[in-house]
Order: sequence, then C-alpha cells, then structure tokens
Amino acid sequence: MYKNIILKKGINLTLLIILFTLYSGIRLKAEDSRITIGERVSFTSEILQEDRSILVYLPQSYGFTDQSYPVLYLLDGDYHFHHASGIVQYLSALGLIPEIIVIGVVNVNRTRDFSPTQVSGLAETGGAPKFLKFMEKELIPFVDRNYRTLPYKILVGHSFGGTFATYSLLTSPDLFNAYISISPFIMYDDNDMVKKAKKMLKSKYNNLKYYMTVGNEPTYFDALEEFSNTIQEKSPKGFEFNYEVYKNDNHGSVPHMSIYNGLGYIFSDWKLTDEIISKGVEAIDQHYASIAKKYGIEVLPPENTLNQLGYQHINNKDYVKAIRVFEENVKRFPKSANVYDSLGEAYELKGDKGKAIENYSKAVEIANKVKHANTGVYESNLKRLKGEK
Repeated sequence: MYKNIILKKGINLTLLIILFTLYSGIRLKAEDSRITIGERVSFTSEILQEDRSILVYLPQSYGFTDQSYPVLYLLDGDYHFHHASGIVQYLSALGLIPEIIVIGVVNVNRTRDFSPTQVSGLAETGGAPKFLKFMEKELIPFVDRNYRTLPYKILVGHSFGGTFATYSLLTSPDLFNAYISISPFIMYDDNDMVKKAKKMLKSKYNNLKYYMTVGNEPTYFDALEEFSNTIQEKSPKGFEFNYEVYKNDNHGSVPHMSIYNGLGYIFSDWKLTDEIISKGVEAIDQHYASIAKKYGIEVLPPENTLNQLGYQHINNKDYVKAIRVFEENVKRFPKSANVYDSLGEAYELKGDKGKAIENYSKAVEIANKVKHANTGVYESNLKRLKGEK
C-alpha cells in the first residue's frame, strides 16, 4: 500500500516504512466519526466485596491473528490509560517492544487499596494485602479467561500506586515479571517499604526487572536513594534495577516519560537491527526465538517486521524476493488486509497485473469486513489497476 515513496539520501528506509505504516493506520474515511482505543469492563469482586472496573486496550493485530500477548497492569487506570496505551501502540508499531494488552485498573479507594499498613489517624488504610490478593486471585484470572494473554506481566504504578508496586515486589515477587514504579511514595508510614526492603529482598529472582523514577521532587529523594542503595548492596541475582531522576519533570508530568522509557528498558533487546532484517526471514525468526526463550513467552515476528523486509527488496527492485516475503506474511497473517495489499503492490511492480488485482481484491474484501481505516486506500489501488475511476 506504499505508493510514490521518494527516498532522499541518508534517510533510513526501515524507519520510513515503519512510520508510514504507523500513521497510515489512523486515517479515517469521511463517514467514520469515532476512534476507539479501548473498552470498559466491570465485574464483581468477592474479595473486595464491591464492583470493579477495568479499561482494556487490545493490540492492533488482536482482531486478525490468534496470537497471545503480554499484559501491562496499569494502576490509576482512569488517569493514565489514554497516554499509556498510546505509548504501547506507538512503541510496538516501531518494533521497539512487543504488542501488549493494557489493563487500566480503575480506582474505587486508592488510599485504602495501595497503602501497605494501617496508620493511626488515617482512615481506611492498610488495604494493600487484600488488593494484591484481588489482583492475584480475581483480576489476573479474569483477564486471562477473557483475553488471549501470555504469562509475562508488567505492573505500573505512580505515586501511591508506586508504593503498592513496591509492596508487590517485596511480598509477591513472582506475580509480575517487571515493574515500572514512578515517584513511589515509599516513605509512607515512616519509610516502612524502605525498611522492609532490607529484610525482604530475596537473594535470587527469576529474571525480574524493576524500573524506578522520580521527578524533581526533593522530598522523595532520600527514601528512594536509600531504597536504591539497598538493592545495589544486596545485588540479587536475576534482578535488573534502574533508577532515574527526571529533573525537568514534576510529580504530575513524570509518568509519561517514565512509562515510555521504562518499557524501553524492560524490552531493551527487543528491537531488530537493520543487519538482522537484511539477512532475511530466517534471521528474523531466529531473533524472536531467542527473545522468546529469554522472556519465557511465545513470540512471533510481527506483520510489520516482514513488511519492512519486503519493502527493502522493493527498494532494491528485487520484486521476486519481495513477493516471497509478502507471501510468507500472507501465510502468517491471512486475516490482515495490509499483507494482501503489499503483495499486490509487489506483483504490480513485477508486471503481473492479474496477480496484483487478485491480491488487491482480497485486501479490499477483508478491509470492508472489518471496516479498516485504510479501506479507501485499498479500493483506490484496485480501481487504478483495473482502470476504473
């Protein structure tokens, strides 16, 4: 579906193709009026004895593949869902992280739910043990039953949510595989979490990552520095830790860049290099096989990755190789309109009009069924080749 791409000297073709794919995916036809980024789902918690709601973002490929995905559990979901799901969509489209399901946990009583201990004079505190039990016994199983999930789970918490993330790390370290703890209020209850870290940090973890940040918030520095020093002194095996101070951000602005950079830290080895892509499908598959082994999850090369390789061949005018790659993408993602459109383009450039029309037609057929945002683009490709107006 990439027409009239003009490359200037020095422009990275891979990046250009990824960005084109990313932005072309949000174009709307005139009759479209809504962009939906997720849904709200409610259920009753027996543990908490109340109704709870979650906000659910599903990856772009969820509707036309059978694959499963890692899950990011986002505390204060009603505040952070929009920008966090946008970060996930953007980074995954660039191939920097995997596609991820985002579960925004909507608050009912965050002081109660996120506070690890009861503090005299503070009403409704000390509910973190029950809330963690709710997440482990009800929320996570609910998500696993209703969505195609992989066992790799990330917990993101800001401020008091960061306090809860730290509590989860210390008391149930195997429940999540990675944490992004943003300006955690771990000085709560006279530095209780800092004191517990010295006693409760294990000597060995199962490939756990903990990314902690803070903005320009001097009242947080001493506690976080002491917590950071404790982790470094104990140096637990299998525990990767990074602490960053964002001096140009405050308590309200620091979550966005923390989530962006935190996901980059967690999946630092996810990105494919141009060298790997240039070696072909087998090298790409080997890269993701090694990633799958490291993270202990099923990982399949994304549709966009093979598309990048196909368009590199097109840029080199090697249409036969491009067709082979796009045909492989069709085999792996038969429910995607875009893979047929790309294959149609390769056949058109090779001069096989019949095959090009066949694949453009398939792209239009699928796009109309799912009301794809690029239906108009696919239709114009087909009409142009048929000589229709």
